[in-house]
Amino acid sequence: MSRSPFTDAAVFGVDLGKTRFDVMAADASGKPLRRAKLTRSTILPFFEQVPRALIGMEACPGAQWLARKLAAMGHTVRIIPAQFVKPFVKSNKNDARDAEAIAEAVVRPTMRFVEIRQEAQIDLQALHRIRDRISANRIQLICQMRAFCLEYGIAMRPGAGVFKLDMARILTDEDNDLTPMMRTLLRELWDEFVVVDARLAAVSKQVEAIADRVDAARRLMSIPGIGPLGATALLAAIGDGRQFRKARDLAAWLGLVPRQNSTGGKTTLLGISKRGNPYLRRLIIHGARSCIAHLNRERDRMGEWIDQLEQRMHRNKVVVAFANKIARMAWAVLTRPGNLYERVEPTQA
Repeated sequence: MSRSPFTDAAVFGVDLGKTRFDVMAADASGKPLRRAKLTRSTILPFFEQVPRALIGMEACPGAQWLARKLAAMGHTVRIIPAQFVKPFVKSNKNDARDAEAIAEAVVRPTMRFVEIRQEAQIDLQALHRIRDRISANRIQLICQMRAFCLEYGIAMRPGAGVFKLDMARILTDEDNDLTPMMRTLLRELWDEFVVVDARLAAVSKQVEAIADRVDAARRLMSIPGIGPLGATALLAAIGDGRQFRKARDLAAWLGLVPRQNSTGGKTTLLGISKRGNPYLRRLIIHGARSCIAHLNRERDRMGEWIDQLEQRMHRNKVVVAFANKIARMAWAVLTRPGNLYERVEPTQA
C-alpha cells in the first residue's frame, strides 16, 4: 500500500454531505495542511489509511453513524454543534471553508461537543419522534373536526377521551344541522382518526415495553413526574448521563435554568433559557405539572418543598423549579448504577 500524503496530519475537519465530503487536514494546533474531496464510498477507506488522529465534524444527520465507524478504527472523534463552528468560518461560506473551520474549532480547549450515541439510542429516539408526529396528527384531526362541527352550532366537551364519545354520537344523530356533504367529510376524518389513534396506542405500547425491560428506565420511573415516555426519552437523549459533570449541568443543558444577561457587576436573570432538547424538556415539564397536581404531599417530603415554593412564587415558576429538580434527580439515578428515588415521608426527612 502506498504511503498516504496525510501522514503528518494530527487533526481532520470533515464537512458532511449526502454524497460528498470535504476534508481538511491540519496539524495539532489546527493550522491547515491540505484538503481532500471524498465520496461516501471512499471516506471510510481514506481514514483507514491515515494515522490515528482527532477528527471533528458538525452535528447533522449522518454524523453519528460516521462517528461510530471512525471511532471503531481507533480515531478520536468529536461532534461539534453547528452554531459553535460558524464563528470560525472566514470570508464567504463554502464546503472547504467549513471543513477548515471544523478543524480549527475541534482543537479549542473550551469547545463543547455532542455525545456519540449508540445505535439503541438512535432507534429509541426515532420511536419517540414517530410517536410525537402521530400525536400531533391526532391533535390536528380532533381540532379540525371540532371546528367543522362548530360551523353548524355543535359544540363538544373538552378532552380527547370524551371527544370520541361525542363525535360518534354526532355522526349518528340525523336530527342535527349537518349537511350531507359535511357529514360525509366528518365520517372520512373520523375514519382517519380511528387509524391514527390505533397507531398511537401501538407505538405507546412499544415505548412502555422498552421502559419495563430496561433497568435504567425502571429506576428513572421511580422519580415523581417521570413515566415511560420521560424515562425512555432521557435514555435516548443522554444515555448514562456521564457526559455531564454534575446534575446542574443536565438541567442547564435542558434549558431549565434562568437565562442570564449580566454586565457591570449587576446580575440580571430572565426566563428559562430553553436550550437543548425541546421535546425532552416538554415531557419533563408536563410530568412536573402533573406531579404537582396529583402528588400525595402528606406522604412525600417533596410535597413540603412544593408547598414552600407555592407560598412565594407563581404556579408556573413552581412547575419549572420542580422540573429542574426532576432533571437533577434523573442525573443522580443514571450515573449511579442501582440508585433510585426513595420516597421519604416528611416526618422521616
